[in-house]
Amino acid sequence: MQGALSTPSMPQRKTNIVCRAHAEVARPDAVAGLRQTLGDEPFAAVFLLVSGQADFTGIVAAAQCEFGDTPVSACTTAGEIAPGGYAEGSIVAIGLPASHFDVRTIFVEDLQHTGQEEMIGRFIRDRHDMAAQNPSWGGEFAFTMIDGLSMREEALLKALAPGLGGMPLFGGSAGDGNGFEQTWVAHNGCIRENAAVISVVRTCCGVKVFCLDHFSSADNCMVVTKADPELRIVSEINAEPALDEYALALGIAPEMVSINTFASHPLLVRVGDTHHVRGILRGGENGTLEFASAIDVGLVLHLTEAGDIESHLRQKLADLAAPAKPDVILACDCLWRRVEVTDRQAIRSVSEILSKNDVVGFNTLGEQIDSLHVNHTMTGVAIYPPL
Repeated sequence: MQGALSTPSMPQRKTNIVCRAHAEVARPDAVAGLRQTLGDEPFAAVFLLVSGQADFTGIVAAAQCEFGDTPVSACTTAGEIAPGGYAEGSIVAIGLPASHFDVRTIFVEDLQHTGQEEMIGRFIRDRHDMAAQNPSWGGEFAFTMIDGLSMREEALLKALAPGLGGMPLFGGSAGDGNGFEQTWVAHNGCIRENAAVISVVRTCCGVKVFCLDHFSSADNCMVVTKADPELRIVSEINAEPALDEYALALGIAPEMVSINTFASHPLLVRVGDTHHVRGILRGGENGTLEFASAIDVGLVLHLTEAGDIESHLRQKLADLAAPAKPDVILACDCLWRRVEVTDRQAIRSVSEILSKNDVVGFNTLGEQIDSLHVNHTMTGVAIYPPL
């Protein structure tokens, strides 16, 4: 993937409450460097966001040695958001100190068999136990890392929804750059495909879970007339080959459609006054479109009108900083947002916005917010110093 800034080979020092570090995967001592920069204080959890270009197995094994008994969760990325902004070929590490956070992890090792009752029971028990241990801590959220090629995000969120009980949830689908071939998640040294890590977090810090996108609905719309919902593949739109009809709606030839087109022109579904973006991963040689989230026959898809992604992001992050500036923002930022930023030659300016606002995280193949799986968004949590 193009459009990364050159970044320092060793991570920056931690600041404030939440510890963060960054290292290039090419360094043989990358994980040791991350551990040194995060510091020696006890952590309730450490998250490693690892480039899809990396030796994920080797990094996870090294983390087991370096972090000892500290719970470590990891996933592969479609790009990283380091303390200095967009990066690639790197690892971003985030440490939640035990002095301010309590974290319990549910590792779903097979998304085809989620065991809903057992999972919800575990989720509720963990929440109650955490509340009993730290009754004065009022901040809580759930953070998900899900195999981005599993096509099981909606099923997992549906299974988990009854147990949320008002707890805000956000997360991202693991990536592998823009290869769409193999993605991984891991917890405490166990590496799996078709799996998910759900981290339940309680804290004395203030928290605000958010979701943003810079699209609005255009007037013209299309109807899905033939699709395979399980594979998220649309064969026909308006009873015509899907790719051809999509291109026609945009006023371009089908052969001109590229990943940049998908990044700049997603489709969306309107529900009342709200909308949910439906991102397109790729087009097939047979004229199909593969979507990144739920799709079905009869769904009405609207073309989008895009605002300026740079100014929109600046404003939304400014809103999160009023009246108090977050200590850190942990963000899951759609791959297609990064592609759009690259296409607009705005990587440097957007990286400066992210860095100025203490945003760290990763680029994803899909995002989660509460019980929804969405695309072309940034979801995340702003974590504020305790009052």
